[in-house]
Amino acid sequence: MQFRIIASGQLKSGPERDLIDQYSERIRAGGASLALGPLTETQIDARNFRDKASESAALASKVPDGAALCLLDERGKALTSREFAFTLARWRDDGIRDAAFVIGGADGLDRTAFRSPDLVLSFGKLVWPHMLVRAMLAEQLYRAVSILSGAPYHRD
Repeated sequence: MQFRIIASGQLKSGPERDLIDQYSERIRAGGASLALGPLTETQIDARNFRDKASESAALASKVPDGAALCLLDERGKALTSREFAFTLARWRDDGIRDAAFVIGGADGLDRTAFRSPDLVLSFGKLVWPHMLVRAMLAEQLYRAVSILSGAPYHRD
């Protein structure tokens, strides 16, 4: 199952980009035997949209048909890393080929632009910049691969 981050905002070089690239490589190396990964990213330039609705519609158009849909939102469900890993494993075992993780811009997501999500995920009640959310999501995807493979990266 391919992991796809679909995000508003342009992330170029810098520490966040370096982290995402590092975790992306780890997912590629460790996830292949588990049928997880690789991790890809699609970015839209938030400056091209006049409101949250049009930005969300542009993000929704990038979600592949048949993908498991996960929206990142501070009002979503907070999962443990193990719960997240087992959710990904269930999607994979159900034959889902793509998991799309959508990160909105500064005003969040207009949920009416999306079909019913499979998961609305929160990284806590705090609001995070999209650059950090991408890096944290990449790390959690790698952590899920690690948990599912039995590697020692994740410690309870």
